[in-house]
Parts: sequence; structure tokens; C-alpha cells
Amino acid sequence: MIKNVKDLIAIANEARNNSYAPYSKYKVGAALLCKDGTVITGCNIENASFTVGICAERTAFAKALSEGKTEFDAIAIVGNTSNRPTPPCGACRQFMSEFVGKDFEIIEASPDGDFVIRKMSELFPDIFMLFHT
Repeated sequence: MIKNVKDLIAIANEARNNSYAPYSKYKVGAALLCKDGTVITGCNIENASFTVGICAERTAFAKALSEGKTEFDAIAIVGNTSNRPTPPCGACRQFMSEFVGKDFEIIEASPDGDFVIRKMSELFPDIFMLFHT
């Protein structure tokens, strides 16, 4: 369990401000907690060709990995929906599973502060892996 869930949620909520979501209007922010205590943010970035957009979670992971970060404790995700925590989409679950273990914590939150914490193994019990055991 991470020490300050509410701070991580607040950082993810702030990251929503950088979202580019002119099509869906659904702004999402993420805050990825690295094992060294660093927090890397991400936001969703849409595109007119919908399939080439990127979710907040994958943005945060891509930024972290490109900075040499390879060990992670948790991620907080905040979407637009009040009083309803935002879970990661299926593509993000698969993407994250490449870099984290089954005990990785996913904090699904709403802008109002409601949240639920789930382990990767709960959200993605049958992880597709080619190289990991």
C-alpha cells in the first residue's frame, strides 16, 4: 500500500489539465509512482485518427521508461466522471502488465476524490506475457 494515496490522486487530477480531448471531451490524468519515489504524470492525447491517440496511463509509463525508470509501485488514474472512479482500459492493462507485477496497485479515482485501489491481478487476472514468468 502506498503512503499517500490522496496526494497521488491530486497529482493525477492536476495532470488532467494538460489533456487533449477535443473529440470525446473525456479528460484523463495519471500519476505513476516509481519505486524511487519519483512521480511521473501523463494525460490522454486524442487524435482525429482515433486509434493513434494515447491514454494517460500509457503516456505516464512511456515518459517514465524513456527516462530510465523501470520499477513502479502504483498509478493513480482520474477521469471526468464525478463520483465514479476511472479504471484503465484494456489496452492500458495489457501495456502496464509488461512492466509491473501482479501486486502493482492501480488507484481508480474520480475528480471528487472517491477512489478504489485494485491490484493488477484483480483487473487483469490472465495477463498475456511472452517473456515473463
